[in-house]
Amino acid sequence: MILLELFWVFFRVGAFTFGGGYAMVPLISDAVLDYGWMTEAEILNFLAMETVIPGPIAINMATFIGFQRAGFIGSLLATLGVVLPSFIVILLIATVLKKYMDNPKVVAVLKSIRPAVVGLILSTAVTMGMSTLLGSKTLSQPFSIDPMSFVIFGIVIALSFGYKKWKKKQLSSLILICISAVLGIVFFM
Repeated sequence: MILLELFWVFFRVGAFTFGGGYAMVPLISDAVLDYGWMTEAEILNFLAMETVIPGPIAINMATFIGFQRAGFIGSLLATLGVVLPSFIVILLIATVLKKYMDNPKVVAVLKSIRPAVVGLILSTAVTMGMSTLLGSKTLSQPFSIDPMSFVIFGIVIALSFGYKKWKKKQLSSLILICISAVLGIVFFM
């Protein structure tokens, strides 16, 4: 039964989300919480660790949750579930979409989806930011300001913008994550 649930949950997420992996995170989180597969704290910890794991976030989440719940077969089915809808849609509409891409109505529909995607990504960012900066392990707990998290956040933002202004190019996300990790170890250990 768990194998079917894993496939179906991730298939629905993959089928009804536009905008890529980060747009899927709120839907995956809601489903995982509803089924009791992970706690809010575990989801937030996974999302924090996921930033250094290569690959698309939705596929990584599906693979991890599937493996955690039902081993290798669970990870395979959850991953297949999240990927299959996009694969089917691309196969079915690629030729049709190419034919109508210059149609103003098609362009308008695609543009109208963008704000929803931005909203879903912003929801994920706010959830993670509130948890990190306000020191709560879950969103249902009362928040308490964590000054050291704000200090680390400020240092990383200043480094990012300062480097961009100085070198005229973006500082690597991997370097910023490593700097954050080192600062976290220094301030919290």
